[in-house]
Amino acid sequence: MEAPLPSPPLPPDALHGIAGAWAEFHGYVRADEHGQKISALRYDIYEPMARKQLAAHIEELAKTHGLVAVRFWHRSGVVRVGEASVYAAVAAPHRKEAFAALGELMNLLKKDVPIWKAEVLPA
Repeated sequence: MEAPLPSPPLPPDALHGIAGAWAEFHGYVRADEHGQKISALRYDIYEPMARKQLAAHIEELAKTHGLVAVRFWHRSGVVRVGEASVYAAVAAPHRKEAFAALGELMNLLKKDVPIWKAEVLPA
């Protein structure tokens, strides 16, 4: 998704009475990357493999934490400082499971999903 991320939607109505927790994570580009001032990050995504890998991780997290819904978006292309680059949300029966699954999802994303970033230095 090269355009800015959409506004986060409300949890699906279908979760009413099923999920007790809806946890969200918004990731933004900082002005400093590894001690160096930047103006943006450029994200390149190998989309077919990224979708496959994310689906596998989400399936496993759903089993482990009892997730009932997941939403995920990641920008591609140039994302300027202050703009959102990633959005993730999970629904689970309780907050403990939701927070744990959300943290694990973000760690797995960085570990082995084919999304690469490069710093864009100030002009």
